[in-house]
Parts: sequence; C-alpha cells; structure tokens
Amino acid sequence: MKRSAMHAVLPPSAQPAKRIKRVFPPLLAATALIVGSLGLTGCGQAGGRADPPLAGSQLGGDFTLIDKAGKPVRYADFAGKWRILYFGYTFCPDVCPLDVQHLMQGYHAYARAHHDLGARIVPMFISIDPQRDTPQAVGQFAAAFGPELIGLTGSPAQVAGAAKAFAVYYQKRPGANAGTYLMDHSRAAYLMDPDGKPVALLPVDQSGPAVAAELEKWVH
Repeated sequence: MKRSAMHAVLPPSAQPAKRIKRVFPPLLAATALIVGSLGLTGCGQAGGRADPPLAGSQLGGDFTLIDKAGKPVRYADFAGKWRILYFGYTFCPDVCPLDVQHLMQGYHAYARAHHDLGARIVPMFISIDPQRDTPQAVGQFAAAFGPELIGLTGSPAQVAGAAKAFAVYYQKRPGANAGTYLMDHSRAAYLMDPDGKPVALLPVDQSGPAVAAELEKWVH
C-alpha cells in the first residue's frame, strides 16, 4: 500500500505514542457508556465457554453514515451479520493503516478457513475526520486493504453520533505546520455479534494472526 500520497500533509516527525490513546484504561475512565462489565475481560462461567469480554456493556447503537458512493448506510442495515468497527482517519500517518492491515489480514485468514462464516462478517472503517475524509477518500483507503472493508464517513454530526454510540474518543490537534492537524483518537476494533451486541476488542495492535485467533474464539 502506498501511503505517501495519503499522508503528505502531515509532519513526518509526529510520534504515534503521543497521539493515539488506547481504549483501556483512558477511555474507560472518560466515558459512562461502557459499564463495569468491561473490567471482567477473561471471566467465564464455570464449566462452560467463557463469556465474551464485552458482554453486558452498553456499546453500540444504530447510526447513519455515508459510503464511498455517497449513499447513506445504517448500522442496522447489517443486522444478522457479525460486524467489526474500527474508527480512525485516512490521513493518519502510521497507526491507523497498520491497525487496519492487521485487521484485514486476520479477517482474510479467518474467512479462508471458514468461508461461510467469513461471508457473514462485515468489517467497517469509520472516519473520525469528516473535514478531510470525503466518501472518495474513505473508499480509496478501504479498497487498499480488500474489497470487503466498507469505508464510511459523514457529516460532523453523523460521525459524532456513531462515535458516541461506541464510546470513541477523538479530537483535532494542530500539526507542526500551519494549516495542518492530526486527530487524537481512541484505538479499538469492536467485534459485534449478529444481534448487534458487543463481543470483544480485536487485537489489531498486535498482528493479523492475533486477530484471526480472536475471531476463531468468538465467531461460530
């Protein structure tokens, strides 16, 4: 994937560790949308399959965004399918492309091993930078990782609504040069079940195989 054209407006000296806020623990401390059950990751029922780490949380909810063709897309349009949602932006110089690469590597590995189940998973990239991320921009970004990835953007109000539903933090921060800016944002990929209920956070910060292993664990 060629990233130079996509990120040319950003200062090359930006340090990702200072710009990206992980969903645990900063986001948990900052939002009331995720209930205490998120702290029970890894707990399970005695003698049975472990409960999903995000079971019982209040993450999720319907929203309407815009796809690469400029057409409205609702979260509810994918009812009955497993959904993966990653919030980021196409001008991100490093972390977002790497996370999405891991996400789609894991998805493709799982889909090759489980063709029917893989066809029931809908991966989505949702922009938190509506000022720059046009439908065309998110479409081109998503296409670089595979035709299955749906790129979505929208108006500032639409993006804010989707982010709020998933307790996603984001904020504009001035760049090193005049007229440029970066986006601070939480870093998470949410796996949602066919009923739209939260299941787990996929380890996109690790590797494609780690993502595939997590899908193996929950998608049946």
